[in-house]
Amino acid sequence: MATIAANLSRRLEGKVAIITGGASGIGEAAAGLFTKHGAKVIVADITKKAGLGQSFSPDVTYTHCDVSREEDVSAVVDLAMEKHGKLDIMFNNAGVADKENRKAMEYDMEEFQRVVNVNIKGVMHGIKHAARVMVPRKNGCIISTASMAGIVGGMGPYAYTASKHAVIGLTKQGAAEMGRYGIRVNCVSPGPLATDIVLRFFGNSFPMSLSPEELKANWEAFCNKIANLKDHTLRAQDIAEAALYLASEESKFVSGHNVVVDGGNTVVNHDLGLYQ
Repeated sequence: MATIAANLSRRLEGKVAIITGGASGIGEAAAGLFTKHGAKVIVADITKKAGLGQSFSPDVTYTHCDVSREEDVSAVVDLAMEKHGKLDIMFNNAGVADKENRKAMEYDMEEFQRVVNVNIKGVMHGIKHAARVMVPRKNGCIISTASMAGIVGGMGPYAYTASKHAVIGLTKQGAAEMGRYGIRVNCVSPGPLATDIVLRFFGNSFPMSLSPEELKANWEAFCNKIANLKDHTLRAQDIAEAALYLASEESKFVSGHNVVVDGGNTVVNHDLGLYQ
């Protein structure tokens, strides 16, 4: 029993992981969790959070990366190979949302392209360059952050919704191609939670006088009110735990799968009042 417990406490022992968008939110939570479980982690982000690397173990390396630029993503993968000699886990987590929710007839197509460049091209860059080093080894795991907005409409603005549908499609396509090489490709779809990207978009729905802490608390209270699964507040750590499962050997026969962490919101319609 002691051996089993020890194995579960170090589920990524000896693994090397890249986490894009790892300086905050889900990525930051995943970086801390992955290192706790024994992984060497490269955090690739367009901005560096103050103190990043000090709050984690020495096994975390920060590097600047704009995932919309293929050369940046390629350089991060090269860094993993130079520093650690391999890449076991590619977590395509970086993402952005539309700056505002506009109707179709008023939509700014430059804004659409900005979101596509990060959320779709960025994920494809990650898949492409992870495959470049994983295929020769016939081993590896690719994870991407999708969203419940990639499953149903009306959960986000146009570009964000389209991009997250695309992430799920890229996941299925990647799994179809790379299964023959022993590479697993999956994604995780969070429900609404209080990350920076969500609060920036929905923040104007609350009084402007609120502090960041009050804004987060108000958003979480709103999400809890509309949630199907009660008595739990969805947080970045919950998504990191799902990513840990997909990255670990516990999911060794799971590929092409979208792990939806939304408390059942996307599979339930309470309009009939059957269970209310």
